Amino acid sequence: MNLPKPDNVPPSVIWEDGALRLLDQRVLPVETAYLDINTLAQAIEAIRTLAVRGAPAIGIAAGYALARSMQAVPETAFLQTLEENAAALKAARPTAVNLAWAVDRLLGRGRQTPTYSALAEEAVAIHAEDRRICRAIGEAGRHLITPGARVLTHCNAGALAVSELGTATAPLYLSHAAGVPFSVYADETRPLLQGARLTAWELSAAGIDVTVLCDNAAASLFAAGAIDLVLVGTDRVTANGDVVNKIGTLNLAILCQHYDVPFYVACPSSTFDPHTATGEAVIIEQRDAAEVLGPATAQVPAYNPAFDVTPANLVTGLITDRGLIESPAEADLSGIFS
Repeated sequence: MNLPKPDNVPPSVIWEDGALRLLDQRVLPVETAYLDINTLAQAIEAIRTLAVRGAPAIGIAAGYALARSMQAVPETAFLQTLEENAAALKAARPTAVNLAWAVDRLLGRGRQTPTYSALAEEAVAIHAEDRRICRAIGEAGRHLITPGARVLTHCNAGALAVSELGTATAPLYLSHAAGVPFSVYADETRPLLQGARLTAWELSAAGIDVTVLCDNAAASLFAAGAIDLVLVGTDRVTANGDVVNKIGTLNLAILCQHYDVPFYVACPSSTFDPHTATGEAVIIEQRDAAEVLGPATAQVPAYNPAFDVTPANLVTGLITDRGLIESPAEADLSGIFS
């Protein structure tokens, strides 16, 4: 089967001959523009400002950025500079575990073989692994997309957020390529509209039936019996199965519990965090109030967390590259992902 990712959805990360370019997702879908990342500061700024976003894509970009930052560092200063650059990158966004995971992988490789070429090789390997992971997630979850299914998703866990098929969208792309009829509702995902700007755009470009709705309209769809399945991505799954994802995900999980609708989370193995016991221990990134407050808004403080935590007991299953994990609250996740 040919991969169904639409040709007109550009890659989020490009690495060619030691040069790193990141798709500026802040201006999509109106404009397709790439940022040339020549310094570590530019990479950190791109990550912090969501020019590159989506946990796997952030990890891939950070791996390449760390390698790129070490191209001209002399051998005598290599390890110290590597440690310093790695720490700076990991501080760019604290919640998405793929960032620290990818940086730590390069750190480990650099400590063993302190050369730029070894770091670049490891970054390329991470990118290739992500492609395989996305395909495996698609295969593990495609049976959930039954003929006529009405699927609700939140934020963007699509091709733009990873290397290829996306995570939450991978089962959708594979099912669509197989001719399964279904429809998707995409929450607009305030305040930055990743659902309206990104998910709806890429699914529509692939020929998938997609409708955008305001986040606060989701409950009315559940009440009308118009949702058969909720499928989202994740930025971190803790050891007990708690899911850290874009703010608003918890709302949907609670609705699913009330209306008896399955709630599935697409989770790459790289996004599982065995070192954090529960979601309560995760630092939730607080974003700038300006993302919420516009010129017509009263000048008051804004509560603007980037993520929320969905307890494991609200999750029907994790769709992973290791297979479908039903009832993750009861599963040995550390054993499965080890």
